[in-house]
Amino acid sequence: MVKEAALEDLRASLRGAVLTPTDAGYDEVRRIHNGMFVRRPALIARCLGTADIIDAVRFARTHDLELAVRGGGHSVAGKSVCEGGLMLDLSLMKGTHVDPERRTVRAQGGVTWGEFNRETQLHGLATTGGVVSTTGIAGLTLGGGLGWLMGKHGLAADNLMSAEVVTAAGDIVRASAEGDRDLFWGLRGGGGNFGVVSWFEYQLHPVGPVTSGLVAQPIERARDVLQFFREVTSRVPDELTLSAGLLHAPDGSGVPLAVIIACHCGSLSEGEAALGPIKRFGSAVVDTVGPASYVDTNTTINDPGFPRGARNYWKSSFLAELSDEAIDALIAQFAVCPSPMSGLVLEHFHGAATRVGVGETAFGHRRESHNLMVVSQWLDPKNDEKNIVWGRATYDALRPHMARKSYANYQTEEETEGASEQAYGPNYERLVALKNKLDPTNLFHLNSNVRPTV
Repeated sequence: MVKEAALEDLRASLRGAVLTPTDAGYDEVRRIHNGMFVRRPALIARCLGTADIIDAVRFARTHDLELAVRGGGHSVAGKSVCEGGLMLDLSLMKGTHVDPERRTVRAQGGVTWGEFNRETQLHGLATTGGVVSTTGIAGLTLGGGLGWLMGKHGLAADNLMSAEVVTAAGDIVRASAEGDRDLFWGLRGGGGNFGVVSWFEYQLHPVGPVTSGLVAQPIERARDVLQFFREVTSRVPDELTLSAGLLHAPDGSGVPLAVIIACHCGSLSEGEAALGPIKRFGSAVVDTVGPASYVDTNTTINDPGFPRGARNYWKSSFLAELSDEAIDALIAQFAVCPSPMSGLVLEHFHGAATRVGVGETAFGHRRESHNLMVVSQWLDPKNDEKNIVWGRATYDALRPHMARKSYANYQTEEETEGASEQAYGPNYERLVALKNKLDPTNLFHLNSNVRPTV
């Protein structure tokens, strides 16, 4: 229990508000994207700048409060909010400053990818970011950052140039190739284990317009579509990033479909040529592929399928191989999916994202492969059990085809011991050493946690 005098001191020190459960707006701020997690922090610090973050971190440490850090609030594992502790809310920190001459941008930790893209695209520039526009730049980048531009420009983390970080001690550290190099290494894929990032600086690239959209086939063609996807992804140019899915029509009909989703970030003529075979394959029932702005690509394709407040349970792993046996298992599991909001997605990981050395960044999964997402999503809490059971059963059915490597940003709360090693691979021990140095008491543990050993 925090004494009233200490709480008043915190309120006086912050420019932003400090909310308690009795304050107006508390219930809205504590809500995160995944409706599965309804938690009530004792305090919410609505930070407006780096100084607010420092005071909030120091307060949590001094008063032994569990600390959750919320950027965009999209943590599928619900780790953006805690029960009874302090929620450090960055969602009001929206500063975004583009330097079109240097092709760089500085953005605060509360910016979402939709907001980020809107500012950078004013100058015809972009960097790899989230495929759902309401995702925060902070969590996605720190976990690695898969996105539509990764084949050409690498992961979001690969485009990070520097970061201003508030450590567990309440100190400000500049992480970069010229500053704190060890921390800079750890931030690029090591998650929120080492501090709160108040500012990110990214390299930008000329992007747009792009060629993007989806082509959907009847579910009866699922095996053909996934085999075709496997063939196409074996020889795609860097500019073309593809995903495939067994999904339900977003129009409310619940019609099951086999889908290929695409974004080509080269010239429109090159995009048309590269996507021609996909548009001509089979007998499409939906074809939205064509020229589009990069901003629209990141809002219209996936946003409708991930509404705020829906209940989400995800499982994920890179596949060792997209074999015929794996394809058959995907089809069989999708056939018994209990929710029309759920689906199975394969993200092709290739190109520039695979040309970074395993040890160059904390994100060590650099082999060309397909990342499997088991997305179980529904609305009614009464349906929790059957949807979670399906998610687990589907993951188990695909386990023989997995590479034992996972993308930390898709890990769920109930992951077992060893999940961090699976997420961080051969870089785990170096991450532990960095954790021992910067956060030996594990203040920052609501993440894909690297546990200190000191």
